[in-house]
Amino acid sequence: MSTLLEMKDIEKSFNGSPVLKKVNFSVEPGEVHALMGENGAGKSTLIKILTGIYPKDGGQIYWNGQPVEINNRNDAAKLGIGVIYQELSLIPTLTVMQNVMLGKEESRAGFVSTRKMRKRVSELINKYGFGIKPDAIVETLTIAQRQTIEILKALSEESKLIIMDEPTASLSTKESDALFGIIEQLRKDGVSVIYISHRLEEVYRLSDRLTVLRDGARVATLTKEQIIPAEVVRLMIGKELSEATASNNLATSDKPVRLRVKDLNKKGIFKNISFEIHEGEIVGFAGLVGAGRTEVMRCIYGADPCDSGTVEFEGQPLTKKITDSIKKGFGFVPEDRRNQGFTPLLSIERNVALTNYDTLAGGGFVNKGKEKKLGKEMVERLNIKPNNPQIPVGNLSGGNQQKAVLAKWLSRDLKLLIIDEPTAGIDIGAKDEIYKILEELAANGTSVIMVSSDLQELLRVSQRIIVMRKGEIFTEFSSGKITQEDILMAESGILTKEAEEHE
Repeated sequence: MSTLLEMKDIEKSFNGSPVLKKVNFSVEPGEVHALMGENGAGKSTLIKILTGIYPKDGGQIYWNGQPVEINNRNDAAKLGIGVIYQELSLIPTLTVMQNVMLGKEESRAGFVSTRKMRKRVSELINKYGFGIKPDAIVETLTIAQRQTIEILKALSEESKLIIMDEPTASLSTKESDALFGIIEQLRKDGVSVIYISHRLEEVYRLSDRLTVLRDGARVATLTKEQIIPAEVVRLMIGKELSEATASNNLATSDKPVRLRVKDLNKKGIFKNISFEIHEGEIVGFAGLVGAGRTEVMRCIYGADPCDSGTVEFEGQPLTKKITDSIKKGFGFVPEDRRNQGFTPLLSIERNVALTNYDTLAGGGFVNKGKEKKLGKEMVERLNIKPNNPQIPVGNLSGGNQQKAVLAKWLSRDLKLLIIDEPTAGIDIGAKDEIYKILEELAANGTSVIMVSSDLQELLRVSQRIIVMRKGEIFTEFSSGKITQEDILMAESGILTKEAEEHE
């Protein structure tokens, strides 16, 4: 039986910097092959080349032993390559059947045969034991059910290889288990799966083989027996990097407690969340996507309700209303800054003013002079480029947009800043500036809670690191020297001491 897919010496550069360096990757028929690596390791670029979204700069792809050219999505689909992306590509107002058969409508004498299509979709649903009905409207279904429709789409195209990109990121444990059952069934049917995930326990459970990419190069391909979670983490991060970015500034603060969170619960999302934040302290929150970090922060700030638990701010219970939080000195910079952090069409000056009208307005009128002065001050203080307060924030680069979001909070007397993924999609120079802003804030007594998936960032900025896993606090690092490896292991449910005992 020949190898189904072989990617040989694949190369790709963007603006002269190589993102894939002669990568080799192969998939056997009926195999689940996991692809792992830190963000930016090159996983998605490799997949985009395989599915015809990006052209490759060098190397060759073989399908069933024959050289093939994949120049667009259609070429990939014709070969039998199906993809299930994280951001699902379904049309919410259509039925399951309509989504699955979109573009493949079977017609008789020019008429679409609904009966034939329903029969075909029903057969697939029954064969794989998918718990959905062909006529259900997609927007009424759960995320997990929508994912099964994506899989159905791939199966209806008779895909020989299905690529799953972080498929369990937004699924509950029960839903994930159902997905694993489907993957087992696909394997039995001889369908191959490329499984991209950050979750070691899943990869450990599912994969026949595992390829690790680091920095655009393949560092290892392991067989099932060789997959040891602790070892995989080391391969992903690389010893040198892990040591180089180790944190030495972990310490518990002896300053007064500013925020005390006790037994926060939200059914199905997080439970028993308790922690304290001291004055002038930067505390990092680590965890994989879906661990519940953002949801906890939104609940503390008052953006979302929670079921039970208390939040105390400077010894007083907090009402969990946003206006109350802002009055008390809270700032909140959300993860999705484009949709929630700023108004793209308004100028920098206006965006800064948005959270400050209580100080800029008197007798129902906004003091234009004050608004201008504040805008100018913040552009200078945060070194926002271009340094013109009249430019719409939507026209700035990612790093400068993030600074504009910070500006609207920094112009207040901030006591607590919650910042979610502070530097996602921001270049290195701007990252450093944002870290300096956070450090300066803390030095002036503001408490900072930073939710981040960037391990280097957590180690660089935090004085304590709280790791969440599956909706609970798994552990806290607050002393000694810790590395990226320690955090990644904890996110995957392994404490490094135990990992050492296993070896």
